[in-house]
Amino acid sequence: MRMFSTLGVFFSTMAVAGAATAADPSVTGTILLGQVAPFSGPSVKLAEEYNLGARTYFQALNERGGVNGHRVELRTRDDRYDPAETARQAKALIEQDGVFALFGTVGTGTTLAAVPVATAAGVPLFAPSTGAEALRTPLNRQVFHVRAGYHQEADYIVEQLSTSGLRSVAVLHQDDAFGKAALESVTRALTQRGVKNVGMAAVERDATEVSDIARKLAAGHPQAVILIASYTSSAALIKTMKKQGYAGQFVATSYVGGKSLADELGGEGSGVWISEVVPFPWGEGTALQREYNQALQRAGVPHRSFGSMEGFLAAKVFTEGLRRAGKEPNRARLIAALESMQGWDAGGYRISYSPTDHAGTHRVEMTMIGPGGKFVH
Repeated sequence: MRMFSTLGVFFSTMAVAGAATAADPSVTGTILLGQVAPFSGPSVKLAEEYNLGARTYFQALNERGGVNGHRVELRTRDDRYDPAETARQAKALIEQDGVFALFGTVGTGTTLAAVPVATAAGVPLFAPSTGAEALRTPLNRQVFHVRAGYHQEADYIVEQLSTSGLRSVAVLHQDDAFGKAALESVTRALTQRGVKNVGMAAVERDATEVSDIARKLAAGHPQAVILIASYTSSAALIKTMKKQGYAGQFVATSYVGGKSLADELGGEGSGVWISEVVPFPWGEGTALQREYNQALQRAGVPHRSFGSMEGFLAAKVFTEGLRRAGKEPNRARLIAALESMQGWDAGGYRISYSPTDHAGTHRVEMTMIGPGGKFVH
């Protein structure tokens, strides 16, 4: 059984003679996708896990002969979580590498920077790892999602807190496009459900010196703290507030990367809630979960995560769009094919697109870090 690292082995990066260009000719050879994501820096785990799941799916697909006779290859470029670099690298993937579509951008500000590049070139941008409403409304026909938006995620978090009797919260939010977008969704949900916000603080991305922030949030005596921040900052705040004596509930959004947060917290993670927008990776109850687990085993991947499940699911949904687009797909046919997917079952997880809605799903679940860093579902 062969083993591949999360960065070391990508699908072939050779130029594909038949790859589509911005002129949108039909593909007659290998289908080349491009992923721009933070493959270096503090957010690297988010990109690595997503990419690992997608590569695992495409590897299994290619071993079965591909889709309609086409292999699918995934080329990557590092944006270091810098929106300006995202735009540059997305343009390079389109103009230099000739990718058929952009796939799996990671982050809100970064994806927002990629969208105008993709739109101008007529290139689809599929399954960005962000729930920002600005990417959903108004509809952009080039952009398709496979995860719920921040509005749905925030509403679910606040509903779970409210039904658990936790009626006052404090909010930590990252001071960037992601943090502001998710904070808007959380504030909206708190207002709608009548849950009191007793404290709010912004944190620089990946900051770990949070003593003053911890005291500020604790001053309002919240029953729960909602974390809209990276796993590094979220873990630092949880540890610091616990050390300062806070004993309330912590709940993080899916952006945190559940496994990354659990690893960062170690023994202090038990009891932390995390909202999730993909199926539980350690489950075996659905066909999708079993397919994911078996594919990782065959590829020699030793661990599962929410991030790799998201990448795997995105690759599977994209492949269904390609299957429907026919033996000579082009971008227009792909978009029309995706928009024909009404309630398509990915194996216990349904995806719906239409000409007026590219949201894919509104499904959100809650998980909890249990003893030993294992997840409870």
